[in-house]
Order: sequence, then C-alpha cells, then structure tokens
Amino acid sequence: MTGGRAILVVNAGSSSIKCGVYPADESRRRVGVHCDVGTDGCDLVITGAVEEPIREHLPAASAAEPLWEAALRLAIERAVERSGGPVVAVGHRIVHGGLEFAAPVVVNSDVLSRIEALAPLAPLHQPQGVAGIHEAGRQAPDALQVACFDTAFHHSCPPESMRFALPRRWHDAGVRRYGFHGLSYESIVGRLPTVTGGLPDRLIVAHLGAGASLAAIRSGRSLATTMGFTPLDGLVMATRCGGLDPGAVLHLIRREGLSAEEVERMLTRESGLLGVSGSSGDMRRLLRSDDPRAAEAVELFCYRAVREIGSLVAALGGLDAVVFTAGIGEHAPAIRGRIVAGLEWLGLELDPAANAGHGPRISSSESRVAAWVVPTDEEAVIAAHVRRVATAFQL
Repeated sequence: MTGGRAILVVNAGSSSIKCGVYPADESRRRVGVHCDVGTDGCDLVITGAVEEPIREHLPAASAAEPLWEAALRLAIERAVERSGGPVVAVGHRIVHGGLEFAAPVVVNSDVLSRIEALAPLAPLHQPQGVAGIHEAGRQAPDALQVACFDTAFHHSCPPESMRFALPRRWHDAGVRRYGFHGLSYESIVGRLPTVTGGLPDRLIVAHLGAGASLAAIRSGRSLATTMGFTPLDGLVMATRCGGLDPGAVLHLIRREGLSAEEVERMLTRESGLLGVSGSSGDMRRLLRSDDPRAAEAVELFCYRAVREIGSLVAALGGLDAVVFTAGIGEHAPAIRGRIVAGLEWLGLELDPAANAGHGPRISSSESRVAAWVVPTDEEAVIAAHVRRVATAFQL
C-alpha cells in the first residue's frame, strides 16, 4: 500500500459525522471532515486540505433527501474529493459487534447482514454505521471496506464482569454485557505512554461526551466498563438515561400504558441531561444556565461518574491514574474539577491552574493518583486497523 493511495475512515454518529483521509502507508491524517447535523441544517468543516479550515453549510430546506443522509453523503464526498489518490480501503466505526466480532473484519454481504441484525441493540448508532458502509460503497466502489467494532476492546473482560444474573439460557443467547467506546479506549491506551512516559497499571478512562462511559483498564486490557448490553447503561448521558432499575421500565409499560417503542424513545432520546434539565442535553448550555434544573442535571452527571469510578476502583484493586477524554472530558474543566473533588478520598488532588488549561496533567505534584486530559482519536485507531487488514489482502 504505497504511492498516492488513501484510506478513508467513516465515523457516522447520530448527530455528527467524522471522516478522515490517511495516506495508505503513513499514520498521519491528511484531511479531516467534521459535520454537525442540527435541525436547521448541517455545518461541515474540512481541515488539513489547506491552511485555513473550509466551512460549508447545508440548509435543511435545500436537502433533496433526509438531512442526516444528505450530510453523510456530503461528508464522504468531500473526503473522497481531497483524498489525493485512489481510496483503496474504507474503515468504519461500528458500535455493536455482538459476541462474534472481536476484531476488525472485511465487510461482505454476510457480514453486513450480521451487523444489521444487531441494530436493535444500538438503535441510535448501528443504522448510521450501516448507512456509512452503503454510502462509502457507492462513492468508492472498488475499495476494501473494513468494520471496526466498539465492543471488541472489552472482549478481554473476565466473565463475572460481563454476566447478568439471568437464567443461563439467556446469557448463552447473548443477553450479557458488551461494553462500548472501545475504539476510544484503545486510542487512549495507545497514546497515553507518549503523554505520561508509560502506561499506568491500574487505569480508569472517562469517555465523557454525549455518550458517556468509564472503563477500568489493567495493563492495557479492559477489565470492566459501565455500559452493558446496549449503550444505554451506566452514566448519565446527553439524552440517554444511564443505569436504571428494570422495574421502572416494567412500571412504565404495565401501569402507565407506554408501548415498548415509546419507552425506547424516552430512554434513548428524551432522558439524561435533557430529561433532567428539561431544556438541553448539551453540557455547555447547562453550565451557562442559571436554571436550577440545569444545575441538578450537571450535579447528577458528576455524582454518577464519581460513584461509578468508585466501583471500578474496587474492580481494579486500587487506582494509579484517571484519564478524561471525549467532548466533555477534554473541554469542560468545571466537570473534571467536580469529579476529581469527589475522588479526593483516593488521594487524588487537583491542580486548578492545570485543569483550567486542559492539562495534560491536571493533578498536583503531591497527588497519589495522577489525573490527565488526553484527546481521543478513534479515526486514527480505525485507520491503523484498516492498514493491517489491507496489508494482509496485499493492497
């Protein structure tokens, strides 16, 4: 894989689409395309092609197809236009890999059907990943397509951390914990030694964004994580509820008369920060608001993060370092400060000035536990996986 050939990476989310173009024989990113999809249109930013970012707005009214699909087509189109050579392989972030997909895999019709069958377990994400495969196939029809799974990183977790206390037949049928954000955690494990000088043995990574989770990582391998069967479990998120007593779901269905579809919509799209605040799932807006309900949502977000970190410390048998990453983790010092304050009992002490400056180290020199801010790069991880798979295919 040499010359002007390129790898395209597609990370298709429910409200944002990220594409990256990488030289086939190098790890550096050549071009990045980021597209935020709102109700009134999508805003697209291209970086790397020229010195200044290129910005483009697609009004919702001008789209000849549903806005998200139009944004996906446009993002991939712009990335392919600036690939600098033929796109020989395309890597995709696929959120749910179930039990069978423990490593990146070349996409064929059978693999695609099995990925599509997992859509009910990640309804906000799996269909978008599948749509990215279809669109990339149209725009780069000769390219090898590779699916990379967010669940794969957690296949190293011990059985007791992934089992529900349900009848064994359901566990055997795949009703168990899977964990997510694995590509992000893999990115942090790979990047952390260059930031800190080494990889801490007992590490907790806090991926805090619109979707949020924690992972306990021992010697670079996942030991436990907060998300479970679906990306609904664990922490409070932008519009997802996080951990919930299943009896509450039964109550909503039996006593309040909600259908399964209505409950699913509420838990995935109307809960979390949005549901508690009644105004927004965007942490930036909530932190600026003087509405006490917004403050309550922020407090709940931080409380649940602290509580779950405590449980992961127990699973690890102690803690050497915590890393904050993703949108909130990387850019919200107020949230990091609140969470660290709740972990002072571990010997974690914040350096306020370093935290305000986004680190990378935000713990004091006296702190017994180190705290860091490290940007995640899921696209670079996907590109590396695709490069290995494509090399095996002698592309």
